[in-house]
Amino acid sequence: MLLNKIIEGIQMVKGKDISIINLKNKENFICDYFVICNGDSHNQVYAISQSIEKITIEKLQKKPYHIEGLKNREWILVDYISIVVHIFQKKIRLYYNIENIWNHNIE
Repeated sequence: MLLNKIIEGIQMVKGKDISIINLKNKENFICDYFVICNGDSHNQVYAISQSIEKITIEKLQKKPYHIEGLKNREWILVDYISIVVHIFQKKIRLYYNIENIWNHNIE
C-alpha cells in the first residue's frame, strides 16, 4: 500500500513527528490523505523526499505526480494524487500549523 511505503520512506531517514490526516470520507477534498512530517535541516528534508520517492518507485513502481519545494528545502510537497506528503523543517511546520487548519476544517 502506498501510504505504508511513504511512512517507511520517512522513517528510513529518521523523519520526525509523522502525522496522517485521513480525508477519505470527506466530500470534495483534494486527496485521501495528508502525510506530514519534519526534518531537522534542509538536507534532511530533501533526504526524506528522496527516500519516499525511491521506495515508492522500487516497491510499487509508483512515481510522484508532482514535487514542489526542492530548491529551498524548507517545505517539500510530494503529490501522489491520492496522498499528499508535506515535509517541513520544524520551524516552518510550526509556523504554518497545517494539521490544525485541516483537522479543524474536516470536523
